[in-house]
Amino acid sequence: MYAQLEGASAPAAKKGLHGTFFVNWGYHRDVYSNSTIRFLDRQTGNYDFTFYHAKAKDQPDWDNFFKTAPTVPQYVISAGYFFNDKHDLGIEVSWNHLKYVVRDNQMLHMKGWIDDQYYDRDTLVTRDFVHLEHTNGNNYLMISLLKRYTLKTSKNQKHKLSAVARLGGGALVPKTESNIMGKHNDGPFRFSGWVIGTGAAIHYDFFEYFFVEPSIRESFANYTDVKLYERGRAQHHFFSTQFMLSAGFNIPTRRQS
Repeated sequence: MYAQLEGASAPAAKKGLHGTFFVNWGYHRDVYSNSTIRFLDRQTGNYDFTFYHAKAKDQPDWDNFFKTAPTVPQYVISAGYFFNDKHDLGIEVSWNHLKYVVRDNQMLHMKGWIDDQYYDRDTLVTRDFVHLEHTNGNNYLMISLLKRYTLKTSKNQKHKLSAVARLGGGALVPKTESNIMGKHNDGPFRFSGWVIGTGAAIHYDFFEYFFVEPSIRESFANYTDVKLYERGRAQHHFFSTQFMLSAGFNIPTRRQS
């Protein structure tokens, strides 16, 4: 006798993507901590000296905002994906274009060697002596994990207010301009160190497909190999705080059976 199989069911259908892709663009102002900067060249030059507590500023380039390319001011562009599971997690890739300018005419303590002469004294650092800036720019290429906390959703589901936390890291890709005792260099773009950062944002989605996002981000940038000219190099690290306003659009995906 053969047994009958009753109630056999077909294999469960696989679930496809059901999250949301997004693209984001915005602008920002930045504040930097003081930095200890080492300048070194023992092959094409003859120096190894350090400045302590150097002050730097950003360069927003908002003059004639509507008459210049959108990539001239300090901007950020990012793309990512929210998985829309119960944990509300996401991932993001961002290109963050900051600008970093060491202020000219600072009185800084200088310690080290130039042409076999040792210095350990306060020094007025003029543009003709040493000038350093990452203005094209102090670029952060980062991958971040996202966590979203829903605060409020409208009854018709067309408006949603959330808080978003970010944690990530990546590479520094500056185009550095420098002048070191009369030797000038501008570029090229190159990997010059690493960056880690965290941030928080208020995220407002409207009509499902669009959003705006004011945010703040705190990052630690460690420049381990800044190209000056030929064999000239610089090393420094600092914290940056960014105050950002961006907007973007969502691309929802649907469950597929």
